[in-house]
Amino acid sequence: MSNTIFVVNAGSSSIKFQLFSISGAGQCDRQMKGQFDSIGSRPHLYASDGAKSLVDRTWPASEIHGVEGALDEVVKFVREYSNGSLPIAVGHRVVHGGPKFGTPTIVNEAVMRQLEALVPLAPLHQPNNLAPIRILLERQPHLPQVACFDTAFHRGHSEIADRYAIPQDLYDEGVRRYGFHGLSYEYIAQSLGEFAPELVGKKIIVAHLGSGASMCAIARGRSVESTMGFTALDGLPMGTRPGQLDAGVVLYLMDQKRLGPAELSDLLYKKCGLKGLSGVSNDVRELLVSPDPRAKMALEYFTYRIALFAGLLAAAMRGLDGFIFTAGIGEHAPSIREAVIRQLDWLGVELDRDANAQGDTRISARGSKVGCYVIPTDEELMIAHHTWRVVSERTHQPIRELRA
Repeated sequence: MSNTIFVVNAGSSSIKFQLFSISGAGQCDRQMKGQFDSIGSRPHLYASDGAKSLVDRTWPASEIHGVEGALDEVVKFVREYSNGSLPIAVGHRVVHGGPKFGTPTIVNEAVMRQLEALVPLAPLHQPNNLAPIRILLERQPHLPQVACFDTAFHRGHSEIADRYAIPQDLYDEGVRRYGFHGLSYEYIAQSLGEFAPELVGKKIIVAHLGSGASMCAIARGRSVESTMGFTALDGLPMGTRPGQLDAGVVLYLMDQKRLGPAELSDLLYKKCGLKGLSGVSNDVRELLVSPDPRAKMALEYFTYRIALFAGLLAAAMRGLDGFIFTAGIGEHAPSIREAVIRQLDWLGVELDRDANAQGDTRISARGSKVGCYVIPTDEELMIAHHTWRVVSERTHQPIRELRA
């Protein structure tokens, strides 16, 4: 097998992974993808090469000890699949890069300490993103590992866009608007030539709609504004997060409800959003078929806020040429797309209902002033590209062994 890049995207109870072969020209070709999920309950490893299943195995919960045990099994599988050929580097998705990290970065102990200091800014994501890096750093200190940040794509924002109306010293220490889902937005921006060539260099809004959701204004291929801010709690309502929230609500919960930091974090990260609104579920698929009127209200709230923020983002660019849906909900929920587009008619967006129902790439009507598209995102491919670029620019010794 040719040189490979191993890509890891670790969560609280799962490790998503992909393996890419790298050609001499730096072309990244996906060899396989998989996931180790249900860590702590019903550990399950699955992987496919796109044509057939490569592994599908479940363990008793007592046999897999946390992320470290799951990573052991993933490494064993990858080694067997690769016939002993080992990756030249590992690329990781890291949600928060803070004010210091604006480009993909090779991780050493000094970098790791700085990334661990950002855990309070992304308590649900950062610890899980960093766990596999720490494990491999301890076991294979000479294996290049590259952290690719969800905040990096937004680092070119103007100071006006990034600031809150708070004292200067807080801004200087990093209390500012960062924006997230940057790897997804970067992929979409770079893929326009393939999927929507007429939008290359234009003013577009991308709606990354999944369990975590945000939107980004992109002009001439660069992020101009984003709905998320200091943390991944801001902006659109999400599966279990509230999105935009008056800070006075938090003060009220602290003062009147006597909620402490841990209780507030649990409420805001796990009990709000679509789950809190509906009382039914955080899963849009379940809400779409639920007869409960609260489920209908939650979805109407969701699409209303998407349309509302579209106006804000269009204003940031002083115009709009295209609107793109991506991620799980954006790619697979035509009724959500239709509900959003109905509320964007004032911007000149007209829906082709048949194209939308069929899941076509272009879903706007022929006479629409604003082109509307559905483009599947590929964050892992972006990580592979970034990882190869970083390690190819760095001289390092060949990796002889990757131990499980």
